[in-house]
This record gives sequence, C-alpha cells and structure tokens, in this order.
Amino acid sequence: MRLRTAAGAVLLTLTACTACTTGPSLENRGAVTAPPGDSRHLTIGSAGFTESDLLAQMYAQLLNQAGYKTSLITVANRELYEPALESGQIDVVPEYAATFADWLNAKTNGPDAPPVGSPDLTTTMKALRGLATPRGLTVLDPGRAVDQNAFAVTAAYARQHHLKTLSDLGASGLKVRLAAGDECVQRPYCEPGLKKVYGIDITGIDPKGVGTTQAKRAVQSGQDQMVLTTTSDATLDQFGLVLLADDRHLQNADYVVPVVNRARGDSERVTKALGKLNEVLTTADLAAMNQQVDSWRRLAQDVARTYLRNKDLLK
Repeated sequence: MRLRTAAGAVLLTLTACTACTTGPSLENRGAVTAPPGDSRHLTIGSAGFTESDLLAQMYAQLLNQAGYKTSLITVANRELYEPALESGQIDVVPEYAATFADWLNAKTNGPDAPPVGSPDLTTTMKALRGLATPRGLTVLDPGRAVDQNAFAVTAAYARQHHLKTLSDLGASGLKVRLAAGDECVQRPYCEPGLKKVYGIDITGIDPKGVGTTQAKRAVQSGQDQMVLTTTSDATLDQFGLVLLADDRHLQNADYVVPVVNRARGDSERVTKALGKLNEVLTTADLAAMNQQVDSWRRLAQDVARTYLRNKDLLK
C-alpha cells in the first residue's frame, strides 16, 4: 500500500532484528513450527494509509486495555511487512481477507497461481488460513467491516438513468468511460468483470488512479461517467457521487481481519480484545472515521479513541 515513513528507516528497523526470527523457515512452511505464544509487548503494524492507521490505533488501544504494552510501526509495502510479521518483528496487522489470501498465494505458489480470494467469505477465509498457518501466522475472525472495490457515478447521472445497481447500468446500454488505475484493463474485478458479469459497455479507461481526487473530479465534470473507488470512501458526497451496488457480487470478500504472529500474539487475550471491535465495526463506521482524518484533519489516534469510547469498548 502507501508508505509514510522513510523507506530507509523502515528497512533499518526491520533488518535489525533478523536474528530473532520466530516464524517458520520456508523449508518448513508445510507445518506449524511454533506453538501459540503471548508476548507482553506487541508491535502493531500499519500499512500507512488512513484506514490502516485507524485500525492499527484501535488495535493498540484495545490491547493496551487488555494489559499489553504496544508500539506502532508503519510499513507500507507488503513485501516488507509480511516477512516482518512472520519473523515476529511485527506482531499484529490489520489486513483484508481476499487481498491478503491472493498475495500469500502468489508468494507461495508463484505469480501465475490462480487467485484463491473470492466473493464468498467462508471460501476466502479457508484459503487464507491454509496459506497463513504454515508461515507462523494466525488469521483471527473477520468482522463486519469490508473495504472492497466499488464504482460510483454522479447522483444526477444515477437519477437521470434510474440507476441503483451495476446491473441497472449494464441494462441501460449506456456507454461508460471509467476513471480508474491503468491496471483496471486487465484485472478481472474491474473492466473485464464489469463487461462479463454486468454487460456494461466500457468504452475506455481514464488512468487517473483508484479513488483519487483527480478521478472523482473527472466524473463530477462529466469527462468520465464512473469512477473506481472503495466501499469505505468517505469523500463521495463532496463530489456529488453515489455508489452503485455490486448486486451480482463481482468483488472479492475483502473483510477486515487481524493477522497475528502465532508465536507472539496468538492468545485468548488478544483474540478477545480484538474480537470486541469486530462485533461493532462496520463499513460505514470506517468511512466516517476516514472522513474525520482525511477531511477534518483529526489525528487517527484521537478518532480511534473517540470511536472506541462511544462504543463502550474503551474506558
């Protein structure tokens, strides 16, 4: 994902502890090699973008209340933070079920391995845990919050053409220029999926990125008709945009899941502490908190604390 701290500093931090590996070697990835452990000090990893920062802050505050000492580290690149999670340099990270399953699958079975993430949460979690466990990682239960790819149009466009779902857009026969990342042309959950599953007439991809201000403005102005964003995007109202429902479930089950290093954080206390958040946190909650940080310029730590207190999860 995105990186906030200097890459060199992160590399120094992560390589300084290579001798203290607690996860299994690649030669032993087929079996669990470390028993469940319970460290008194847990390092929480963030991928450096707003939502990940918020989740990491909530994890840390809940674990502090459960009696742990915690520290936070930002490592935006999965190629860096996932090995650090295996080795025990990072103990807990917030992840997304389908995305992480596909990433581990490619790491284990090669970049051309068929994807294992799917729109079905149960299937996705089974695949994810099967890939994570041999690496010394435990994937805790997913909560209610999901951050999937999503597609938005202007509210005026939706009203004019009576659109509420992506199926409605496909049935309308409208020609659609899509503001998205340039990889959308090939990814099965973007242009190819929109055409195959929904029959949407995509006339071209405007490579302005995923959910960027530039992409949203292109749709707002009418230059493009639809933008690729995410379900927890908190800024759609500012651009007069609304999401079209993924009613045929094209997108994968990217539910928020805590992933822990088995030897250091796989304990009943950790599971119980983080499970409390899973019971209440929704996609709408994430979007609202993202907005407070991104639009209102509040600190992620303060937004996380206020949310937990309002939900009676923090004293």
